[in-house]
Amino acid sequence: MPNQRLRYVAIALLVILVVGACLACGGAAFWLVRSGTARELLDLPAQGGDTLRLYGDMPSTLDPALVQDTTSAGYVLEIFSGLVTLSGDLEIVPDLAERWEINPDGTRYVFYLRPEARFHDGKPVTAQDVKFSIERACDPDLGSPVASSYLGDIVGAAAMLAGEADEVEGVRVIDDRTLEIVIDSPKAYFLPKLAYSTAFVVDRDNVAQPDWMVHPNGTGPFKLESLTSDEIVLARNDDFYRGPAKLAQVRFLLGGGLPITMYENDSLDLAYVGLGDIERVLDPANALSRELVIVSSLGVQYIGMNVQAPPFDDPLVRRAFVHATDREKLAEVVLKGTAVPAWGILPPEMPGYNPALEGLAYDPALARELLAQSRYGGAEGLPPITLHTSGDDLGLPSSVEALLAFWKENLGVEVQVEAVDWPVFLAEVDANLYPMFSLGWMADYPDPHNFLDQLFYSQSDENHVAYANPEVDRLLLAARVERDPAERMALYQQAEAMIVQDAAWIPLWHDRDYMLIKPYVKGVSPASTLVPWLKDVYLERE
Repeated sequence: MPNQRLRYVAIALLVILVVGACLACGGAAFWLVRSGTARELLDLPAQGGDTLRLYGDMPSTLDPALVQDTTSAGYVLEIFSGLVTLSGDLEIVPDLAERWEINPDGTRYVFYLRPEARFHDGKPVTAQDVKFSIERACDPDLGSPVASSYLGDIVGAAAMLAGEADEVEGVRVIDDRTLEIVIDSPKAYFLPKLAYSTAFVVDRDNVAQPDWMVHPNGTGPFKLESLTSDEIVLARNDDFYRGPAKLAQVRFLLGGGLPITMYENDSLDLAYVGLGDIERVLDPANALSRELVIVSSLGVQYIGMNVQAPPFDDPLVRRAFVHATDREKLAEVVLKGTAVPAWGILPPEMPGYNPALEGLAYDPALARELLAQSRYGGAEGLPPITLHTSGDDLGLPSSVEALLAFWKENLGVEVQVEAVDWPVFLAEVDANLYPMFSLGWMADYPDPHNFLDQLFYSQSDENHVAYANPEVDRLLLAARVERDPAERMALYQQAEAMIVQDAAWIPLWHDRDYMLIKPYVKGVSPASTLVPWLKDVYLERE
């Protein structure tokens, strides 16, 4: 799932706290229903009682079918739910479905819903609701930007997305509590894909209302109690089918100061640590160091280069930019050791990660030689290059400044920067409008398919650099249906090696994220990607 920040890809358990404002998907509107002031928010009790206080950002949508960013997903995961979910250990576990059966050839799944599963208003969740929700996501009138990627394996989903069918053929209601889903071929990653919000269940009557996202009737462990320009409040769903959450309430403060300052002033119970505070928080003499949690992230930050747009239509130019980028210095010096240099696409904790992968190493002399050998004949022959980033024009992150310096010093190329508001930026990335852009990707499910196939298969909607290599496509298609796990990982490793050599990306780094957690906050299980996590958190005071 795209992550907007060039500097950071947040860990799953608190990604919703630190990512900036998100896109407005498919024309979906979002309404503010009350107003408040930052002063009122900061007048909370010093330790919050049964309320967990977090720093948050405004989501662009609460429609599960439209989510394609980490901020919106963080809220949606708590308000809605699907047939399956990811545990903190990134295992697929039952959610609305209490169990499922898979036929021997791996193409037919039968899900048995929990009899106690209810919407927030008490209405039972039925197999008809699941079918409706999947077909709603595939309705071309809704315009989901992600339904093809996450539901496209289901027989008939592509036809409905194309407007050629009125229903998804491969989703069949057997009875009120039993649902059959048929996919087009055996795929090991299909169940994990169902943990993504596109497959979550919505209430047919609720989503028919024009302002339903202000009052979503979800099925998750929390209800949306209020949403204002200053805060978002989630309240416990006492009838949650897997047992009620321990917290009565979670309040997300949308502003009010720097998160770490608010944390030190006892206005937040958890906070993200930025680069400016890393040294002091890591200092053992600082009391904050005893409240620090460090977690690796299943994400990658990168520079995308559109292989069809000048000058990146020449592979020698792309390779030159990769060889001119000092990723070790970027991670260790600029980012102060808070990141791991990325030589490939897959994060170190991802299944299929290849520690022996030979990336394109930092080599300024080779970079200049390749640029001279390109059909542009060197820096003087290049057209103007602009790096597009999300954000504002208030100042460049140190990481961007470092990249510009690398390319100027090692290639003699002056790259300009244009910062674009996140909604516009992501829409234009989706449309492949940028020759060069900065973005992050966080795992939606722990499988290399989520990175290599979704981002580099030539026909993928998530392939934002127009990359196409017939041999890579062949390997990725073979990996989709390979039943032997070891052979499947080997196919992905072959594909990744070719992608890296083709240099459609400059992989930059994999994050290590630094979070402060108050001692009285219990039950937090840090995960390396986006999972529901609030249900098991509680506050324990002496």
